[in-house]
Amino acid sequence: MEKQSPIFSKLYNFIAWLLQRTDAFPKNERFRLAARLENQSFNLYEQLARAARSQHPADLLEPADQILGMLRFYIRLSHDRGLLTIDQYQFAAASLVEIGRLLGGWQKSLTARTSAPTEGA
Repeated sequence: MEKQSPIFSKLYNFIAWLLQRTDAFPKNERFRLAARLENQSFNLYEQLARAARSQHPADLLEPADQILGMLRFYIRLSHDRGLLTIDQYQFAAASLVEIGRLLGGWQKSLTARTSAPTEGA
């Protein structure tokens, strides 16, 4: 098995954890909040996968950051509606912060590459 980038490993673990939690949401919330959480999580993974394979990944990472922001919102709303315990909320929030750091580092590395002076210039 190939070595996976830390952002993909962290996001995979978050999604696996999240699916277990959303399975326990009440039926009315499964069609509302759980579906949004799950879809945004999958969308984020797909967006990052596209960026990893793209010639211009920076163009795809900004939308990924926006998706991450929506995930943070849905996690907070889930907690505020009593669907996640404080421990679950803290775990999810910490996971998303870590994913955000990795995403920011990826974006920063791309910016550094494009702004680095070329030799002989």
